[in-house]
Amino acid sequence: MQFGIFDQNDHGPYPLAEQYEKRLELIEFYDRSGFRTYHMSEHHSTPLNLTPSPSVFLAAVAQRTKRIRLGALVYVLPAHHPLRLAEEICMLDHLSNGRLEVGVGRGASPHELQYFGVDPEQAPTIYVEAYNVIKQALTESEVNFSGKHFNFAGVPVEIRPLQRPHPPFWYAVPVPEGAAWPAQNKINIVCGGPVAKVREIADRYRAEWANAGNGPDDIPLIGINRFVVAADTDREAMDLGRRAWPRFHQSFMKLWKKHGTQPRFARLPEDFEVAVNNGGALAGSPATLRDKIRGMVTEAGVSYFIAQFSFGDLTQQEVLHSAGIFAREVIPAARERATASA
Repeated sequence: MQFGIFDQNDHGPYPLAEQYEKRLELIEFYDRSGFRTYHMSEHHSTPLNLTPSPSVFLAAVAQRTKRIRLGALVYVLPAHHPLRLAEEICMLDHLSNGRLEVGVGRGASPHELQYFGVDPEQAPTIYVEAYNVIKQALTESEVNFSGKHFNFAGVPVEIRPLQRPHPPFWYAVPVPEGAAWPAQNKINIVCGGPVAKVREIADRYRAEWANAGNGPDDIPLIGINRFVVAADTDREAMDLGRRAWPRFHQSFMKLWKKHGTQPRFARLPEDFEVAVNNGGALAGSPATLRDKIRGMVTEAGVSYFIAQFSFGDLTQQEVLHSAGIFAREVIPAARERATASA
């Protein structure tokens, strides 16, 4: 069982420059505390994400950390030129000394894509072509590709990633049928949503993995992503979550409300207690979190738990306290149990 971090880097209680510096200090703490990977999102024109260029922010992260892996979850491929993004991936892999993980996706928000002049209806085919171009640029000496959206002939590739043949890829899977492609292509996955749905996705992924002729020992990571608030008592954790949640929810929903629409998959309740009751968020003392995570990962059938500690108006000290409790008192117990089970 492994543990990672997910970060929206949404609008917090600090001025922007101070938020960046505090977030880098927080990631240094994650690095020292033994979390596997720092994953960050990509969003544009929204307070949901104040680091809209993952590569720029991750370049800074790479210089402030030593062990923790890092990467976008996900790069919104229709918003990037694939050759340029492939070059950024190579640079980041070397700047991080081979610690890069590359999440790819088509983008959850049609409104953000429209701001970039991308037709959301075309995003799926743009995504597929861009992924194939990037994969070729990371593994071949030149790029040759002919498609509807991209065409390249004899483009030289002068830099290659440090990790060969390329850094590990990640894909966010919202529905079971979406697990087939990443399983067949040996791509790690992460899931949100109800635990029962995550279990369906995990089972479908393992089935597709086996059908492709792969063994069970080298299966990629199957992750579940949850908001987490850890505190000395259950009451304190719930109070922190209730206070911070409205600001995060407002940031999350701003563009959807502006356009009079709703997210297709990532429905976010307005009330923090509802998020806790439906399993989308976990809040409590170390003992409570140990029990909840033990039950959740077993029921969901996952091998990787990704925690989002920072959201809304939580202060730096509150997040450090929460993540520190989790690292000291939750992770070791979960790993001991996983070892015993194995």
